[in-house]
Amino acid sequence: MKGKFITFEGCEGSGKSTQIRLLSEKLAAAGVDFIVTREPGGSAIAEQIRKIILDAGNTAMCDECEALLYAAARIQHLKEIVVPALEAGKLVICDRYVHSSLAYQGYARGLGEEYVAGINSLALGEYAPDLTLFLNIAPKAAFERKHGADKNDRMELQGQAFHDKVYEGYVAQLKKYPYICAVECGGTKFETNERIFSILKEKGII
Repeated sequence: MKGKFITFEGCEGSGKSTQIRLLSEKLAAAGVDFIVTREPGGSAIAEQIRKIILDAGNTAMCDECEALLYAAARIQHLKEIVVPALEAGKLVICDRYVHSSLAYQGYARGLGEEYVAGINSLALGEYAPDLTLFLNIAPKAAFERKHGADKNDRMELQGQAFHDKVYEGYVAQLKKYPYICAVECGGTKFETNERIFSILKEKGII
């Protein structure tokens, strides 16, 4: 692949969207050729799967179905959006990727890392990120910052204990995957963004 692939991870309300927007402004000003996308979603079919996953009315969805839907959306997104952009030499910035599945379904749902890694083997193998930025803020603080959970988002409504396990899952992954870098979120959003920009330069992404 000619391009670079970076992903943003974090608990609900960690500030991923804000940090991606601020980073995009800097990259555009610097003349970097990049795209921004998201998971689940990013392509027409994957966005339809996203609606099913996040629909607050789908309370009967079992954990395995949830994990498989995420994996299905991911494959479609990879084939349709991410891979063509990388082959064209672009920098791809993705809001969530496979490490969300490992944290949410593998750890918090209790399906196990082996199961989730198995159904996402392509994403962890051939299309692993060059760099994953984990916005390190605990769920309680993140939800307080965003003034509570989104009542229309099934995943946000899973409860404090669930989101605490998600956070633990991310922390566990920091020790296993060398391309995951924790970004401390203390201070202002602009200070956090400066940390992110510095990391990208240090890692040779830009």
